[in-house]
Amino acid sequence: MKNSKAISILGTGSDVGKSIVATAFCRLLRNVGKSVAPYKAQNMSNNSFVTKEGGEMGRAQVVQAEAACVEPHTDMNPVLLKPSADNCSQVILQGKASGNKLSTEYWGNTDYLFGKASESLERLKNKYEFIVMEGAGSCAEINLRKRDIVNFRMAHKANADVILVADIDRGGVFAQIIGTLNIISPEDRKLVKGIIINKFRGDATLFDDGIKYIEAETGVPVLGLIPYFYNIDIDSEDGVVLDARVKSERTFENEKIKIGVFKLPHISNFTDVAPLQRDASVELIYLYHPEPLDSFDLIIIPGTKNARFDIEWMRKIGWESHIQQYAKNCGNIIGICGGFQMLGKTINDPLGMEGDVGSTTGFNLLNVETTLEENKTLAQVKGKYLYNNTIISGYEIHLGQTNIGDNCNSIIRITEMNNKEAQHFDGASNKEGNIWGCYIHGLFDENNFRRTILQKLKPSAVVAKATANDVEIKEFKNKQYNLLAQHYAENMDMIKVNTLLGI
Repeated sequence: MKNSKAISILGTGSDVGKSIVATAFCRLLRNVGKSVAPYKAQNMSNNSFVTKEGGEMGRAQVVQAEAACVEPHTDMNPVLLKPSADNCSQVILQGKASGNKLSTEYWGNTDYLFGKASESLERLKNKYEFIVMEGAGSCAEINLRKRDIVNFRMAHKANADVILVADIDRGGVFAQIIGTLNIISPEDRKLVKGIIINKFRGDATLFDDGIKYIEAETGVPVLGLIPYFYNIDIDSEDGVVLDARVKSERTFENEKIKIGVFKLPHISNFTDVAPLQRDASVELIYLYHPEPLDSFDLIIIPGTKNARFDIEWMRKIGWESHIQQYAKNCGNIIGICGGFQMLGKTINDPLGMEGDVGSTTGFNLLNVETTLEENKTLAQVKGKYLYNNTIISGYEIHLGQTNIGDNCNSIIRITEMNNKEAQHFDGASNKEGNIWGCYIHGLFDENNFRRTILQKLKPSAVVAKATANDVEIKEFKNKQYNLLAQHYAENMDMIKVNTLLGI
């Protein structure tokens, strides 16, 4: 049994940068030779991943595991809530779906979930020297304190020192920090051993008096004032960041490949398109408000936790006519997972998995029909893209199966699922090949596959730009994690930090 130590990264609110701080600490500890695992007892996100064991977990902890150079495991995120409506989420418990619950049902009794999350924590503590824990939302939600399984309750369980994270960019940082510490219980406050202030812009010396004031008022040391960064690319936890990428006015560079991605209400696994965003030959825009699509070389309908709801939303606000016109003009369309289902004729839901029992008409751009089922497909897969036999890999997370009709071609042959040999097809395209979809997430991480798709769209742009900037995804990510760790190390008092960590 390891003599493990835990630190808990809690926030004054949502989107203050807890995930990024936890990621930085995972890499900092790894860089000094420590074995470290990330941990978030309960995550709420539709951005998920499939582990080698075939379990489902939130991608934020996958990112943190990558930073720690360890294999992601569902114990790192034992409870995952995947919202399918405003007041309903699918509950993933230790990697497996355990049904949909209304908010009132979920919060009615969390003791069982706390027990299961504690089991996962103990397994990690027995394996790793350090556990970097992450909280959720504000750690000072006093109305939820007794039912909390992710913030102070779990920090007490782990005997963890707490670092409180605040966001100065949104304003009111003094109220964030002092207010949080003033309304939490004395028992919880004793755990708070340091403060990190994120997203600072400007001359840091101008905030020296602010740091002195915070330390004098709280008695808690400020470990760091972290400048806002622009040059470090870390996958985001949820869709909040997408709002900044929705543009209504276009200033496209003519030589670039123009890709539009629909920002769906229940968008999931939007990190699928991150490699396209990073490609020098691509200009990628998220689409929200209906507009003509003629200026795009490709549009992508991404994954969604509720394909039936999201396709009706697209119809209601006016997207369908633009999509149909774009397809009529031989535009290129890709659907991923739920987006693949939406391209078909019908989504049948005999069990009411995504709403009322019934069927929802698709865009009818592919002759395929989907039937949603109770059991979810979870698998890491490998195979070949049949257009040119390019090797592909990724993972599947979906409810239901899709049957392919006439006038469709298979596009991917699956040769391996969860490290076992397999022989079946995935996805479908129309006869012309400009419209296709499949269930595999992470396809564009494969450089050869990504280049194949982009070369089909605009060969000159890829030759001119992408080949000179083609970096393996793993190498790219590793560089970003090192840059992140360096950024935090340079802007924290590392003597205070190392004393807190006991290293």
